[in-house]
Amino acid sequence: MPLALSRRHAIAAGLAGAAAAATPRRARAATKTKIRYLTSWFPQAEHGGYYQALATGLYEREGLDVTIDMGGPQVNGLQLLTAGAADIIMGYDIQVLSAIERKLPVVTVATTFQSDLQGLMTHPDIKGIAQLKGHRILIANTSYATFWPWLKQRFGFTDEQAGPYTFNLQPFLIDPNVAVQAYGTSEPFEAKQMGAQVNFFLFADDGYPPYGSTMVTRTEFAARQPDAVRGFIRASLLGWRDYMHDPAPGNRLIKQANPKMTDARIAYAIAQMKALHVLDGGDARTMGLGIMTAARWQKTRDFLVAGKILSPQTDWRAAFTTKFIDGMRIMPDGTA
Repeated sequence: MPLALSRRHAIAAGLAGAAAAATPRRARAATKTKIRYLTSWFPQAEHGGYYQALATGLYEREGLDVTIDMGGPQVNGLQLLTAGAADIIMGYDIQVLSAIERKLPVVTVATTFQSDLQGLMTHPDIKGIAQLKGHRILIANTSYATFWPWLKQRFGFTDEQAGPYTFNLQPFLIDPNVAVQAYGTSEPFEAKQMGAQVNFFLFADDGYPPYGSTMVTRTEFAARQPDAVRGFIRASLLGWRDYMHDPAPGNRLIKQANPKMTDARIAYAIAQMKALHVLDGGDARTMGLGIMTAARWQKTRDFLVAGKILSPQTDWRAAFTTKFIDGMRIMPDGTA
């Protein structure tokens, strides 16, 4: 087991033990539902609400014994979920729609962010994505099956413009005519650390419809443990609400699980999430954190079908359910 994972389990065990010591014997006798939650990457501020919920006892308050496992470049979250090695994972709409096309028994039960943090990073002379027509745009191989078809439909970009992005920023930094795919909380930070002046354009601001960092489980688990799923969603969203006001408890767990994470990177990511309103923007302003709508899911389905990424026969409505999040109304202003 990697060192970071060992530390994380030790932290969780310590928190559980402290809570048990302060809980009456009768309450301790009740069995908590175990949930293994798998994130998409190494612990970071973009996962902060989940660590906040663990650190402050929000999961325990819902009768849950939650373990947070970290993803990474060699971790296939969907495979672990369908194999039963994880109960809920951090996913994304396109991944789940593809899984439904392949008849995998998974379902999205809520979202974290109202918009994906994906976008493009450019040099300062570019004032909008539309200006990049004819420019070289560096993208990862996986992006040809996610946002690239949307960019072509929305802005008329061509495959000839696309170049390989190997997660090395040097080709972008040395060529003023190049743009590069970027996560709003990541590449701009790296570029600025290297002394570069950059602009960042969030795809969602131009209509890119997928949600970001969704909560995905097995259909069987959602049917068998509906109260646990609802409790996990509620605690996680309360954790996110609290994290954006006082991230210190969550940050302590993040840094213990990922010692390479710095205060500067965490602070930048939190500032960007606030500035881009990925958590509290869109429908979340009036309907509550974590909300999803069929209209948004259909927009994602439609651009994937138009880009020949998804079969038009796919039962896209099976990719999500709103029955857990509807009516929860955890508002960004602190009401719940």
